[in-house]
Amino acid sequence: MRSNQKGFSLIELLIVVAIILIISAISIPNLLRARISANEASAVSSLRTLNTSCITYNTTYGVYPTKLSYLGPSNGATPTSTSSDLLDQVIAPGGGVNTSNKSGYTFTYAVGNSNYTYTVNADPISANTTGVRHFFTDASGVIRVSFTATATAANSPL
Repeated sequence: MRSNQKGFSLIELLIVVAIILIISAISIPNLLRARISANEASAVSSLRTLNTSCITYNTTYGVYPTKLSYLGPSNGATPTSTSSDLLDQVIAPGGGVNTSNKSGYTFTYAVGNSNYTYTVNADPISANTTGVRHFFTDASGVIRVSFTATATAANSPL
């Protein structure tokens, strides 16, 4: 072999690759957990925003909205009971729907008791990938959590 050879030996390159793989094996699960935690925090924040919007809608129109989309944007027009301009189109998409997706969670809105009560569920789109916990809130404003299935009013408060 030549003594003035420049570069790395195969052993040195394998050691560097092994170190990179070890660091990746440690950090990737932590990144996934951080993403799940961020999705869950976003879901709770969205539920709080939904509660505030529903209360504002009730104060303005005397009942809770029959559709989640009624809380959505009015597209520059004067707000009405079917487009009250209280939420953006991500949480309250148009088209008369009662579900939306945001940050790995599906929000399901339901109105009951002649439009004088409502419930909202936030469930992960993909369990153990986008979220672990299921959330629930209603006209009481209390956010409840379940670790195993869709949350209900019987679950523990957050």
